Amino acid sequence: MNHVGVELLGWTATAVFVGSYFFSRASLLRSVQMIGALLWIIYGLLIGASPVIVANVLVLTAAAWATLRARKAGAVA
Repeated sequence: MNHVGVELLGWTATAVFVGSYFFSRASLLRSVQMIGALLWIIYGLLIGASPVIVANVLVLTAAAWATLRARKAGAVA
């Protein structure tokens, strides 16, 4: 992927993650955050930035865990 493509991926990840906060349903917010985190992980891998990768693996893990917990509890958030 060329430099412009990598930059575009970073900006897309930013837009997706920020956009997630406009969802009022918690389950949808977490789903969009997981997509954003995946984009950030790919971006981090492409630029070789382990702090970006680790931070977003943690975000992805936390969002997935919260989603599974809510499903097990029968929440319809």
